[in-house]
Amino acid sequence: MIKRFLIAFIILAVLIGGLAYFQLVFKPKMIKEFLAAQTPPPATITAEAAKTEAWVERLPAIGTLIASQGVEIAAQVAGIVTELHFESDQPVAAGANLVQLDISVEQADLASAEAILREAEVSFKRQSDLLTKSVASEANVDTARAKRDSAVATLNRIKALIAQKTIIAPFAGRLGIRHVELGQYISPGLAMVSLQALDPIWVDFPMPEQNVGKLRVGQTIELTVDAFPGKVFTGTIASLDARVSQETRTLLVRGTLANPDSTLLPGMFANVAVLVGAPANVVTVPRTAITFSLYGDSVYVLKPLEGQPAPAKPEDTVFTAERRFIKTGQVRQERVAITSGLTAGEQVVTTGQVKLTNGSHVKVDNSQALVPPAERPYQ
Repeated sequence: MIKRFLIAFIILAVLIGGLAYFQLVFKPKMIKEFLAAQTPPPATITAEAAKTEAWVERLPAIGTLIASQGVEIAAQVAGIVTELHFESDQPVAAGANLVQLDISVEQADLASAEAILREAEVSFKRQSDLLTKSVASEANVDTARAKRDSAVATLNRIKALIAQKTIIAPFAGRLGIRHVELGQYISPGLAMVSLQALDPIWVDFPMPEQNVGKLRVGQTIELTVDAFPGKVFTGTIASLDARVSQETRTLLVRGTLANPDSTLLPGMFANVAVLVGAPANVVTVPRTAITFSLYGDSVYVLKPLEGQPAPAKPEDTVFTAERRFIKTGQVRQERVAITSGLTAGEQVVTTGQVKLTNGSHVKVDNSQALVPPAERPYQ
């Protein structure tokens, strides 16, 4: 009985062991060999050859346009507006009369002061004549001279007050919106209109401390504004600040641009690029070809598949996608400069990288390649 039980136990153990070997060893190995034999079809991607371009180094910055001269026209003294000689959005010349305040009281005082001055001059002349004849004393002459000088000072004071009530343009430029009306009472310092000199116009922009050594007065700058997409304005660096900001570690740079049509206006946001040095040859690829990650930037480079027979059609050629880490440089619109890791002429994948791994087989189909829009949507 024990012998039969032992034989049955051994047979059962062999069956269980065989089943376990089949499930845990033989079956996974068979599945792995089957999957390895199943070659996935090549992925379809778009590709483009890296090419050499001559680029001038560009130092980008964000700037703000400001007028070469700009003031708020205001009165020094109070008064009632009696004359207006300008309208909103009007060009004016230097010295042009803009606003006249009421000067009726000052004109009456001026007439009185002129009469007193004439009387003082006559008295001074009389005393001077009498002194030459030894009839008057020098004290009388000094008194007459003092009265004459006092009358001259009073007259000049009234003329200065009249001049303060005549508001003129301190320089040529373009007027803004008028904030004053005929008959309005003006208090001292009240802004009546802005005056901006727009040609030339300035742009102020900060430049990081590490780029300070590359900056020189007279270097060319290129500027774009959102108001005129696609249009590039050219100018030069006019001056560099004397210190680097301790808070931002940037140097303030001022550029100047010709603006004869008053196209650019003060306060506009501007994208600025400083052109540094002579053009240099760089290897560039489309921006879409680069995969950016925390571990480094990379591209997929196409390599011929070894042992592949010549296809009937060129579009049927199968390549191997090799992932290669690179270092990027400047960005110019839709292209990026590659400083190391890639040579001109090598084919790189431009779209379809998400379905690739290192060593994937691919086919190139550029018939439906992505084309960047002619104008980026406004943000």
